[in-house]
Amino acid sequence: MNSTPEADWLNLLIDLLQGAQLQLLRVLDALGLAQHVHGQPAWPWARRLSGENLLIDLGQARSLAWTLVFVGVAVLALLLALLWPRLRFYFLALVPMLLIAAPWPESRVVLVPATPTSFQASPTGFTAESIARGRVLYQQNCVACHGADGKGEGPLAASLAVWPPDLSGPLLWRRADGDLLWRILHGTRDAQRGGQPTMPGFAGKLGEADAWALVDYMKAQGAGQSLRALGSWPQPIGLPDMAVRCGSQPPRLLASWRGQRVRIVAGSAVPAEDPRLVTVLLRPPSNAVATAADCVADSAAAWEALALIAGTEQLAGTQLIADRDGWLRARGAPGKAGWSDDDLLCRSERAPGATVEQGAAALPADGLGALIARMDAQPVRFVKGGFIH
Repeated sequence: MNSTPEADWLNLLIDLLQGAQLQLLRVLDALGLAQHVHGQPAWPWARRLSGENLLIDLGQARSLAWTLVFVGVAVLALLLALLWPRLRFYFLALVPMLLIAAPWPESRVVLVPATPTSFQASPTGFTAESIARGRVLYQQNCVACHGADGKGEGPLAASLAVWPPDLSGPLLWRRADGDLLWRILHGTRDAQRGGQPTMPGFAGKLGEADAWALVDYMKAQGAGQSLRALGSWPQPIGLPDMAVRCGSQPPRLLASWRGQRVRIVAGSAVPAEDPRLVTVLLRPPSNAVATAADCVADSAAAWEALALIAGTEQLAGTQLIADRDGWLRARGAPGKAGWSDDDLLCRSERAPGATVEQGAAALPADGLGALIARMDAQPVRFVKGGFIH
């Protein structure tokens, strides 16, 4: 999800819901009341509050926001009743009135089914190595039903009771990573068919690390398929982490530059340095020739992961730009001279305004400068599975 001015209150509400549930789980874990499943604390209830549904149904989101205000005032009235005994009757009488007057939202919208791993976070860090590992596992275990492109049209798909979901569409992004992990390891069932299994679980065949690698691969694959079909990344995708060598210094992870803009240049040509960006040359795996580039990444996994995300088998000559938060925002096609607004493939919904214009004016009047100004002024605010990332 990208931020818009009128959605600031909704972002705050989703932040509040996510933070409250995470803190509750941490408190339960600290008290020894939460079991551990797949190496992390498990959500103990069958339902959780949904941020994703609130994004879709703004009416219910407003009802929930106002209900929280009414409940907050009711709690305040209870506290005042304890502090001022002489007015206790009036404060206590106010509590049920507030709770009755609150515009309670529909529970089916606010509460959605949860899994024990709903709030678990991937330990992989979304690395190129994890994506490459996930690709091998996907070919071995998933391609027969979900297809090589993830669209659910594999050779066995037609023989199944329920057609496999399209992993290249928005469905993947409506699921929290922890829920995807649970479905991979424990399978899925169709509630409308009496709980009939629709996908087997792979817990007996795959470990937690394997399942997280599959989640990483599916994200990268979905981003590439969206780029092929729509010409953009409608859902933000992070720049995969990888090892980078800069001169004679020890290798460092790409994530160590978080907070700075990063440009990846794929190929053998030494890229021109630009003070506005950290530039990394991504060399083809077969190219072992020494280069004069300052910073180089040359693992086969890194090339494979970025080719997958960029939706191309011909990555050489492609340039990719990630913003300060690590989200991939722009792609320069091979052979294209300069940058333009069309190269911004992950866009904010915020309409360009004075902030963008002022930022652009403060930078050199070139295409890259204008692109950077827009990226900085319109940061990504991404919601996956109802949670802000």
